[in-house]
Amino acid sequence: MTDKPTSDAQELLLERIKAELADSFDEELEIQFEEERLDELVAEELAQPGRSGAGVDRQTYFRELFRLQHELVRLQDWVVHKRLKVVVLFEGRDSAGKGGAIKRVVQRLNPRVVRVVALPAPTEREKHQWYFQRYVTHLPTAGEIVLFDRSWYNRAGVERVMGFASPDEVEEFFRSVPAFEGMLVRSGIMVVKYWFSITDEEQEFRFKMRINDPLKQWKLSPMDMESRVHWEDYTRAKEEMLARTHTAEAPWHVVHAVDKKRARLNMIDHFLSLIAYGDVPKPEIELPDRVHSPDYVRHPVPPELYIPEKY
Repeated sequence: MTDKPTSDAQELLLERIKAELADSFDEELEIQFEEERLDELVAEELAQPGRSGAGVDRQTYFRELFRLQHELVRLQDWVVHKRLKVVVLFEGRDSAGKGGAIKRVVQRLNPRVVRVVALPAPTEREKHQWYFQRYVTHLPTAGEIVLFDRSWYNRAGVERVMGFASPDEVEEFFRSVPAFEGMLVRSGIMVVKYWFSITDEEQEFRFKMRINDPLKQWKLSPMDMESRVHWEDYTRAKEEMLARTHTAEAPWHVVHAVDKKRARLNMIDHFLSLIAYGDVPKPEIELPDRVHSPDYVRHPVPPELYIPEKY
C-alpha cells in the first residue's frame, strides 16, 4: 500500500508526457489534416488495439480548431474590406503557450495581412530611444492585423524582474503606457491584450519536457532558466502590470493556459467575438484558358539541376 501514491504519481506523469508528445506531433498534423478526413482519421485511431476512447478529445479539438480557423479567414477578409487596423499582444510567462496560440491563429491566414512581430533584445541604439519607438514601426496600417509575441510589456516583466530597467524607468512606463495605448486606439488601432496564465507546477513540467526533447531544447534560454528562480518576482510584477494597465480603451484578457488546446480554442473564440465581422462580397473566380502559342517550345531542364530523389 505504501507504494501506491508513488506508482499513481508516476502513471499520471507518464500520461502527461504522452499527451505532451502527442501535442508536438499534432502541431505538424494540423497543417495537413483536412476537415473531411477528420472522421476517418479518428476512426482509424480508435480502431487500433488499446486506443479505445483515446482520440475523442483530439477529434473535438481538431473540429473546433478548423471551424475557428475558417472564421479567422472570414475575419481577415473583413479587416481588409473595412480597412481595419488591429494589434494583438501575447504576454505570459516563459512556456505559457503564447507561441502555440499564435501559430494556430496565423496557420491559414495571409501573411500579407496578418504579421507576427517577435523582437529580439534591443540594440545599443534602441536602448537610448524613446522606449516605445521600436514597437511603433511595426504597428499595422489599414487592412492589417499585427500579432506581437511579447510586446512593450517586456518592461513591466522581464526587464523589471531581471534588473534591465531601473525603478524610475518602470514607473515611467506605467505612467506612459495607458496614454500610449489610448493614443493608438484614438488613431483607429484596435488594441487587444492577452495574458496566458499557467501554474508554477505546469511551467516546471513544460521546462523539463523541453530539456529532454532535442527538438525543443532551442526554446530554452539562460533567461528562461533564471525565470524559474524568480517565479514570485514575476508574479508580483504581473499583478501590478494588470492592475495599472487594464483600461477601458485597452483592457487585459486572461487566458487559462494550463491546458494548451483549450487555451488556443478559447483565445481564438474570444478574439473573434471582439470584432463584428461579416461576409465580404467577392467576385466569382474563373480560371482562364491557357494561351497556346504555335512557336512555344519547352526545353528540358538539365538533369544536374535536379535534387536527388531520396524519397
